[in-house]
Amino acid sequence: MNDTPPSRLELLRFARRVVVQQATAALAQLDRWITEEQRREAEHRRAQEMRPPPPEWLIERGLNKDNLVAVHVGDCWTVRKSSRCIGVSRVQALDALRRQVPACPHCRADSALGFME
Repeated sequence: MNDTPPSRLELLRFARRVVVQQATAALAQLDRWITEEQRREAEHRRAQEMRPPPPEWLIERGLNKDNLVAVHVGDCWTVRKSSRCIGVSRVQALDALRRQVPACPHCRADSALGFME
C-alpha cells in the first residue's frame, strides 16, 4: 500500500472533478425545472385559449334564487365569481331592467345597454 500523501496537483484535479460533477448535476436539475415551467406555461396558455369568453351581461341573484338583485356589465369590478351571478344575453338584461331589477350603480349597466325608463 502506498503511504505517500497525494500531491497538491492530484488534490486539485480531484477537486476539479468534484466541482464538475456537482455543476453537471445542478445544471441537469435547472434544465428539469425549466422544462417543467415551460410545460406549465404552455398548459396555462392552452387553458386560457379554451376558456369561453366572459358573458357581456350578468344578473346577480339574492340568497333566494328568485330574487334578482342587480344587472351588471359582464366585467363589473363589484361582481365576484360566485353562483349568485348568471351570464345573460343583452335581451335578458334589458328585460330584467324593464321588470324593475336595478342596474349596478358602479358599472351602470342600464347606460351601457342604452336603457331609458
